[in-house]
Amino acid sequence: MSSDDDTRFRVRPGRIRDRRGGKTRSFLSRMRASVRRSGASRPSRNHAASDPTMPGGSGNAAPRRGGRSGVRKGRGASFVRARHIAGWNHAKSGSRRVIVKSRMIRTPGRDGRARAHLNYIQRDGTSRDGQRGQLYGPEADRADGDAFLERGQDDRHQFRFIVSPEDAEQMQDLTAFTRDLMTQMEADLGTKLDWVAVNHFNTGHPHAHIVIHGHDDHGEDLVIASDYITQGVRERATELVTLELGPETALEQRRKLENMVGQDRFTRIDRQLLALAEDSPIDMRGDQGGDHVLRQRRLAKLERIGLASQAEHGVWTLAPEMEKTLRDLGERGDIIRAMNRAMREQGRAPDPGLFVFHGPASRDTVEGRILDRHLSDELGEKVGLVIDGLDGRTHHVAGISPGALEGVRNGSIVAVGPEVSGPRPADQEIMSVAGNGGVYRTDAHLAHARSMSRLPGGDVEAYVASHVRRLEALRRAGVVERIEDGKWQIPGDYLERAAAYDTSRAKQMSVRVLSSLDLDAQITADGATWLDRGLVSRGRSNVVDAGFGHEVTEARKQRQDVLVERGDAWRDREGGVRYRKGLLAALERRELDRIGQELGMSRGTSYRTMADGERVRGTLKEKVRLASGTYALVENTHEFVLVPWNPVIENRIGQEIAGVMRAGAMDWQLGRQRGLGL
Repeated sequence: MSSDDDTRFRVRPGRIRDRRGGKTRSFLSRMRASVRRSGASRPSRNHAASDPTMPGGSGNAAPRRGGRSGVRKGRGASFVRARHIAGWNHAKSGSRRVIVKSRMIRTPGRDGRARAHLNYIQRDGTSRDGQRGQLYGPEADRADGDAFLERGQDDRHQFRFIVSPEDAEQMQDLTAFTRDLMTQMEADLGTKLDWVAVNHFNTGHPHAHIVIHGHDDHGEDLVIASDYITQGVRERATELVTLELGPETALEQRRKLENMVGQDRFTRIDRQLLALAEDSPIDMRGDQGGDHVLRQRRLAKLERIGLASQAEHGVWTLAPEMEKTLRDLGERGDIIRAMNRAMREQGRAPDPGLFVFHGPASRDTVEGRILDRHLSDELGEKVGLVIDGLDGRTHHVAGISPGALEGVRNGSIVAVGPEVSGPRPADQEIMSVAGNGGVYRTDAHLAHARSMSRLPGGDVEAYVASHVRRLEALRRAGVVERIEDGKWQIPGDYLERAAAYDTSRAKQMSVRVLSSLDLDAQITADGATWLDRGLVSRGRSNVVDAGFGHEVTEARKQRQDVLVERGDAWRDREGGVRYRKGLLAALERRELDRIGQELGMSRGTSYRTMADGERVRGTLKEKVRLASGTYALVENTHEFVLVPWNPVIENRIGQEIAGVMRAGAMDWQLGRQRGLGL
């Protein structure tokens, strides 16, 4: 190097990897920046003004929701930073293992999702004695769920946790453990928490479901650091369990690992193998001590199910989808155990060869009796149903919304599948106006509507416009074709294609209750039961004389005897059973008259029947479940009616509604109405 090069060289010190060079920031400035990034900055002026304990604070300023300083990164961040330095106790040898699952739900008060989840985790069969799960709180052993939901109605979000200690069956009191955990979380987060919990004992591992409202003790949005949710809660739970039961001995650890070797699910040994295979194949040659033998046995198990292979003797590679496949297998195993348990509770030997599994995207419809239900994702967003099918098989249907099961008890006879609706009344009228020519004209529909004696809403223009909007939606789906303004080409299979369009738009599986009564109650009921509909149906029966299908076959025979005894049916010379004309309508009317009179006496108002084409307007009081089906009780100051229930009015109890009776079904008009009358 020349001397000129030496004199031209100038040292410009800077931080490592800092391409800008220049002056290095001091340690103090870097520390302040790190503190600011963590959210633990100085209190803002607004905070100081609102806090009488702060210098210059008057205590008069109202707290600003979501605006408290120091929580940008979330509460609990300081605890996480300290553990990053000192190390996590739950990762140390001897610590008791606790599984923590969590989820944050946005706008939980919308659409009744929070209520559906809270009702579900309190369902029957989850307590230690097999009864309904009991909601409890920080102090009360019986918490008020309605009051809890009311307090969180306007929260931006809600936190849900499942805390499952691996050795929960050895713990003295799961409720006391949960309260200790929540007290520790409050100390870590620096705020009181509004929470309730339910203990579940219906699985092999007792666990607690915890629901926390999304506001702190100042009424502001509760923001929890993500690392505290994923690691901190588990850390505190592990400390409490280890404190109660003592450190896990080497013998206990060994026994648990040995039990994992043959399991068809993702285990701790698999996690160790994934870590070893991160950069290269797993070399298992030679004696490596520790858990080496258990890993070898686990690899042999994975090889048998096609998830591991040996490139050469003792050198292993794992299948790319090993973790996902094992987790899916574990979930399937949990489902099979739930199905086995449900069948045994019915007094029948489970037959895995007759188990059928339906995923959330299934387009099959399953009819049968609900035997059991469980959280398919462990946090109450989706439910799995075990159904004793009419086809003699046992079905599991996943992906059911808890809201769809509101009020549906185990033992109910249901049809579960894509939400299928029959031809809409509007589609039937469009087909009628189009006639044989297959062309719908708005002017022809207007003329027809003006001649109708009873017109829904009384507005001819609005009535026809609603049908045109329907045609526009179907045109975009390719079902119909617009020839010109006011004229549409209607295909011959219009009703089937329109119904298929509605079915394809169904976003989730629906649960349609065929009967809320069990078979014994239907045999003697005075209403039009599900058994009766099966007896008079002329279509092909889907009932197989096996399993639950056999029970249905026998119940139908007993129902026939009851109908003959009551004069609603008779036996012909060949021994067959003949039914009176209009049997279902007669049975339904008989039950409605009886229930209407009973309700009228208790309510102090008179009951009136509804005629086809008649309009109803009043306050939706309640849902009434009868043998003939589910009905809505609509009342004004003078009288009330019982009309067929429709899910569209599910959230309108206590509100004014109006509709028109058409062919035994209600066409509800849910817009704003003026006046009140039936």
